[in-house]
Amino acid sequence: MLLGAHMSIKGGLGESLIRGKKIGCDTIQIFVKSNLQWKARDTINFEIQEFFRNKSETKIDPVVAHSSYLINLASSDRRIRNFSIKSFKKELKTTQELKIPYFVFHPGYHKGAGLKKGIRLIAKALNQIISKDDPKTIILLETTSGQGSSIGYKFEQLAEIINLVNKKKRIGVCFDTCHVFSAGYEVRNKKDYEKTFEEFEKNIGINKLKVFHLNDSKGDLESRIDRHQHIGEGYLGLKPFRFIINDKRFQNIPMIIETPKDGGYKKDIDNLTILRSLIKTF
Repeated sequence: MLLGAHMSIKGGLGESLIRGKKIGCDTIQIFVKSNLQWKARDTINFEIQEFFRNKSETKIDPVVAHSSYLINLASSDRRIRNFSIKSFKKELKTTQELKIPYFVFHPGYHKGAGLKKGIRLIAKALNQIISKDDPKTIILLETTSGQGSSIGYKFEQLAEIINLVNKKKRIGVCFDTCHVFSAGYEVRNKKDYEKTFEEFEKNIGINKLKVFHLNDSKGDLESRIDRHQHIGEGYLGLKPFRFIINDKRFQNIPMIIETPKDGGYKKDIDNLTILRSLIKTF
């Protein structure tokens, strides 16, 4: 299984790989710039080469990139929208320079403008962004919890965005267990787990699922609360993670934890150890 965690890029992009190796990651996820500001500096050649060198030495593969949380492609506010598209393009460019295959982003918040309009704005922005860029990086819509006016908490919403994008091969999905559960999809028993993925297959297609975020949930089913918890310590419990990790359809898909960093990386080690303990030998 490809199991890993979100790693800090403090000290340089390449340092994320060293951190990942130290805690036993097979794969990692990173922000390619500060998550808390719009502006991003150009990535210098030395930093890119160091990233490639550390990637080769640690054997961590693949690396997954995640967009900053400031980006909102569903915004009707012209200023926010322009900032979002510009920042998205810059972060995607850095992702491509690092030859990272997946770029995850939250679809966005419609802020009262309405779900349908928000979906159209997301698709319009994506069509603008990927019209002429490098086709090797797949952009992943992340499932959301439905908190506030967020878009993407129903599989049908993600499907509608994908259907409106011209270059559909460039778009995939990141399946976040906490978000999906909080949005109302039951996965805690085998029957409901299969039903949820049947619905995913019907609306989107399992072939579009490229990355998992494995997070337990501080909110109960259909709570619409986007709050992650350590594996087995939230409302999800261990069963859904056992189902996913032992599902042969997902054996080559990177699975990233984004669990709380209280206690630093020790908790990441604990969470990864728990997940690995769930793997059956066939």
